[in-house]
Amino acid sequence: MLVSHSVGGDTLHMTLHHSVDAHTRTAAAAAIEALVHTHRPRRVTVQVPAGEPTPATLSLAVRAHRMCKNLDIPLSLTGATTAAQRLFTANIA
Repeated sequence: MLVSHSVGGDTLHMTLHHSVDAHTRTAAAAAIEALVHTHRPRRVTVQVPAGEPTPATLSLAVRAHRMCKNLDIPLSLTGATTAAQRLFTANIA
């Protein structure tokens, strides 16, 4: 399982259990999109594996953020290093 989730109140919490690569990014993006559309949360958190996320993992997080932004749902990234958080923030600005 690449993505697991739980719902707490109005927040959808998703966990990526492994860093994604170019081959698994599309499947993970589809899973995230389906979960957001199914649960209609007010907030989303995505936890990535500890350490430096792969470029594909960061790309997936940015893609999920854009999708959520279009739905007016704030998305936050957790589990990433400070440097990865900066890259994520720079790409969503």
